[in-house]
Amino acid sequence: MAKKFLDENFLLETDTAQRLYHEYAKQMPIIDYHCHLPPDQIAADKQFENLTQIWLYGDHYKWRAMRTNGVDESYCTGNRSDYEKFEKWAETVPYTMRNPLYHWTHMELQRYFDVHDILDASSAKKIYDECTAKLQTKEYSVRNILRMMNVKTVCTTDDPIDTLEHHQKIKDDGFEIPVVPAWRPDNAMNVANAQNFVSYVKKVEAASNVSIVFFKDFLDALKKDMIFLQQWVARFLIMDWSRFMPKIIQKLKFMKSSIKYMADMT
Repeated sequence: MAKKFLDENFLLETDTAQRLYHEYAKQMPIIDYHCHLPPDQIAADKQFENLTQIWLYGDHYKWRAMRTNGVDESYCTGNRSDYEKFEKWAETVPYTMRNPLYHWTHMELQRYFDVHDILDASSAKKIYDECTAKLQTKEYSVRNILRMMNVKTVCTTDDPIDTLEHHQKIKDDGFEIPVVPAWRPDNAMNVANAQNFVSYVKKVEAASNVSIVFFKDFLDALKKDMIFLQQWVARFLIMDWSRFMPKIIQKLKFMKSSIKYMADMT
């Protein structure tokens, strides 16, 4: 008898693994310490119009696979219709065999939409219509999807200059799942393009209300922005973001020149 594709014991190759998953892990809640869920969509309890919007908008992993498969950029980030983009993704999926994208795609179809068909060019229309119809019901709003998947905490990815107004709205709405900002100062360390970096420094200056002339001023401004974020994470005691500050400072040590000097060079 042929083994069912992605059955309930997928990747569980021993009796011990099956027992640990089904009797313990399966029922555990999701506490997501790092994700890229847009907080504005949670705040608005967004209702997606179709499967492409929730699945392909902004997913660079799928885009990369499509480009590798020879798909024109207009179907990734261009102005093609949502269904045309999904159709090209469906054509690409069979070529992702042995890549996690193949498993992720079908596990998501199963767990979120109870769709057990194999996605390819021939099944694209059926799967698109079935999932889109579900997404247009209130049970599939962003907040209800989080509830459906037993999510108990979400940590978003936030720049030091983010104002966190969406997090505030989520809190004010009384949404029962904590949505906590996570400080990610990638832009503060991206000095490869001096012009872009100086532009970002000005934004940090405005957000922190700290006059930035020298490197120390920049660190002081970032610390002030981090303190602003800490009033949020203090409610989530398991996270102590302050311990990451020394590492961030260490990574910035190579920037010996003052911000003013860099601005003069542009």
